[in-house]
Amino acid sequence: MNITSHNFTPFIPSDEVLEKSALPDLAMSLDRADGQLAGRLVDTTKKTISQHMVIINSYYSNLIEGNHTLPHEIRAAQRGEYDEDPLKRDLQKESVAHIHVQNWIKDQSPDRDMIYSPAFLKAIHREFYNQLPEHMWEIKDKDGKVKGKVVPGEWRNQSVEVGRHIPPDDKSLNTLMEQFCQIYHPDKFVGQKKIIAVMCAHHRFVWIHPFHDGNGRVVRLFTDTALSSLGLNGIGVWCLSRGLARTSKDYKASLARADFSRQGIQDGRGLLSQNNLLEFCEYMLKTAIDQVEYISGLLELQKMLNRITGYIQARNDDRVTGISDDISEKAILILYNAFINGELKRSMAYDLCASGKSDRTDRRLLEQLKKEGLLTESSSRSPFRWAIPEHAEPWYFPELVPGTM
Repeated sequence: MNITSHNFTPFIPSDEVLEKSALPDLAMSLDRADGQLAGRLVDTTKKTISQHMVIINSYYSNLIEGNHTLPHEIRAAQRGEYDEDPLKRDLQKESVAHIHVQNWIKDQSPDRDMIYSPAFLKAIHREFYNQLPEHMWEIKDKDGKVKGKVVPGEWRNQSVEVGRHIPPDDKSLNTLMEQFCQIYHPDKFVGQKKIIAVMCAHHRFVWIHPFHDGNGRVVRLFTDTALSSLGLNGIGVWCLSRGLARTSKDYKASLARADFSRQGIQDGRGLLSQNNLLEFCEYMLKTAIDQVEYISGLLELQKMLNRITGYIQARNDDRVTGISDDISEKAILILYNAFINGELKRSMAYDLCASGKSDRTDRRLLEQLKKEGLLTESSSRSPFRWAIPEHAEPWYFPELVPGTM
């Protein structure tokens, strides 16, 4: 059969259907909420949170694929501390590989033309798999028998079945992926349809299933990058994969329903179900909004002050895991001001920790904050920067990962 672009029509719900749906309002709400979040943070604080969330994004995107490596195990792997169990060690490597790709994408500073190109999609895949040992490239069947091998950065070279879905023949992939990139390029859309189109593209990429393995991770990285290119500058502070992982059954079920063929004359004019694509986009947009609102709520100034205060009190009550030393309550205002401003001039830091006893006592508190990772510095004369050490994360960002406050 000659596979053409018509095999994954509709590419986006029709204008008539969109006008009657919740999607335009949801897309506008996401755009607005993201803008408010990004505008609330100074660049230094935004960068600090984004760097921290790289690990969280890796954790959740891999969790969707069945990798349960926890953030503290990922951080251990980043330090070169791998588990003795070979299987756990491989999963740690998978998590670190995902972080590598996020950083690689950031370094590329891709524009829209680059993002919407087969070469970029292949590069994401290649960067991920090249970080893994070759035995992790093997494709196994349900019985554990090796039936193929991933080639990093290359489309699959054989037909596959994914549950009940049979993706397009491998011989059509070059054409299909060229069409995919042309069809969903944001220049083809106006207004909120640009955001809606990203969500449609998310499903259609999974439907095409262009790679032997790694499609889920690649498409989530692509989706983050595509949304960011539309001016959603809070991406990185909030994490879509967190929402998808926390509702993983809904995510996978909604993806599967969007695979269905058209269900009668009330279901659009394409080969695939327009109603189910609409439902998938609604799920994605609501999930994204939920994650923006979650992080936005945590970053409200009074709430952050309360949580920093709670962290310091917990420290002095021996309720913080992984650290035992008491800490002066003067640290509250130091950390809060560093959070608000992103960084804190040394003169202001000394004023805030002034004890009336001696400069040595004041300096001791600042040295403690640096030693414990609560403040960082680039040199002995640079301003102090707010930071998020692992022992403070559950207090600063409750429920960011399971098993925390």
